[in-house]
Amino acid sequence: MTDEKPQRRPQGERPKKRDVNGWIILDKGVGMTSTHAVAVVKRSLLAKKAGHAGTLDPLASGILPIALGEATKTVPFIMDGRKSYVFTVAWGAETNTDDAEGDIVGRTDLLPDPSAIEALLPRFTGSVEQVPPRFSAIKIQGERAYDLAREGEAVELQARTVEIDRLSLVHHEGNRSVLEADCGKGTYVRAIARDLGRALGCLGHIAALRRTRVGPFAESDAVTVDDLATDPAALRPVEAALSDIPSVPVSRDMAGRLMRGQSIILRGREAPVSGKVYATCSGVLVAVGDVERGELVPHRVFNLGI
Repeated sequence: MTDEKPQRRPQGERPKKRDVNGWIILDKGVGMTSTHAVAVVKRSLLAKKAGHAGTLDPLASGILPIALGEATKTVPFIMDGRKSYVFTVAWGAETNTDDAEGDIVGRTDLLPDPSAIEALLPRFTGSVEQVPPRFSAIKIQGERAYDLAREGEAVELQARTVEIDRLSLVHHEGNRSVLEADCGKGTYVRAIARDLGRALGCLGHIAALRRTRVGPFAESDAVTVDDLATDPAALRPVEAALSDIPSVPVSRDMAGRLMRGQSIILRGREAPVSGKVYATCSGVLVAVGDVERGELVPHRVFNLGI
């Protein structure tokens, strides 16, 4: 017999990636892009697959939900959720990006009075027609608006209706105001600052921005990049994204049918007759679908090992 030497991993070999399923609610710092944040989380957890639900600009901090593995199938539920922000508007100048990172395109010596700001806020709540910033991720004939704007092309974006549930003034001092907003999908806070400045006649742009809520996820759920290696509770379950819809328990046989894309009949006095639900088997997420006349039709199925 000969002694076998232990095999050494070749220098520079990357650790093997693994299946990680769930949500990381990241508290993104200023200066980091959303794409880089996803890469950092993915690398930290050695996850095979990851994506984010709702881009945050590098200037912005706060809640960036990152979906891992099977959780990527629930991203639309978070993207459609309400969002909350706290942001600082600097008055007296407008920029081409509508935030502090852009070039100044207009100046004024006028500064708003707090009462004038508060009197204007109702005009910017409810259903509002809003023109997105030229430096945004919206596509124009297949090209991102911000790419076209950086190349010096004229970018004309159409106004669209957005929902702003709440807009309030928190603090005002000198040429800066801190505001809070609760809003729906597609709302640009940078556009709120720009349009407020124009309506007040003093111009304005975002000086600081923090997102405090995305759908069911709040600041109390968030972890920093440094927390990932030390906090085992940082990974939240896939179904955390589905808190706004009811769940129904199903048998193993019914779960098998759902996972093959087949519909099932829900029985029992408490079974829902219609609407969107998610199904679980022994506490494990199986599928998300719509109930029509007591029949559950799956639209998304999950491979979480029932």
